[in-house]
Amino acid sequence: GSFSSDEVIRKRLLIDGDGAGDDRRINLLVKSFIKWCNSGSQEEGYTQYQRMLSTLSQCEFSMGKTLLVYDMNLREMENYEKIYKDIENSIAAAHEKISECKKQILQAKRIRKNRQEYDALAKVIQHHPDRHETLKQLEALGKELQNLSHIKENVEDKLELRRKQFHVLLSTIHELQQTLENDEKLSEAEESQETQMEAEAKQ
Repeated sequence: GSFSSDEVIRKRLLIDGDGAGDDRRINLLVKSFIKWCNSGSQEEGYTQYQRMLSTLSQCEFSMGKTLLVYDMNLREMENYEKIYKDIENSIAAAHEKISECKKQILQAKRIRKNRQEYDALAKVIQHHPDRHETLKQLEALGKELQNLSHIKENVEDKLELRRKQFHVLLSTIHELQQTLENDEKLSEAEESQETQMEAEAKQ
C-alpha cells in the first residue's frame, strides 16, 4: 500500500516536470468537463463551466510561466555558450602569451649569453696590446725575419762554397794518391829491371 503510494507520487513528480501541478490541473479539467457534460441543472453547469475556465486560466498561466522559463533557459544556454567561447578564447590567448613569453625568455637568455661572451672577449682583448703596438711588433719581427733570411742565404752560400772546395780537395787527394801509386809502380819496375840487369852482368 505505502509502496504503491510512493510509486504513484514518484511517477506524478516525473510526469509533472518541476512540480507545478500541471498534471493535476489537467485531471481536474477533465473531471470538470465530465461533470459539466453530466450536469443536471443550468446552475450546476455554469459552476462547472467557471471551474473549467479557472482551471484553463491556471493551465495557461502555468504554460506561459513554463515558456518564460524555457526562453530564460535558452538565453542562459546562449550566455553560457558565449562565456564558454570567451573562456576558450581567453585560454587560447593565454597559451599564445605563454608561448610568446617563452620565446622572449629564450631570446633574453641568448642575449645574456652573448653579453657574457662579449665581456669575456673584451677582457681577453684588454690583456693584449693595441693594434698600433701589434703592427710595430709585426714590423720588427718582419725585419728580424728578413735579417735571418739574409744570414741563412750567406750560410748556405758559404756551405756551398765549402762543399765545392771539399770536392776539389777530394779530387786533388784522389789524383795525388793515383800519382803516388803510379810512382810506386814505376819505382818497383825500375828496381826489378836493375836487379835483372845486375844478374845478367854477373853471368
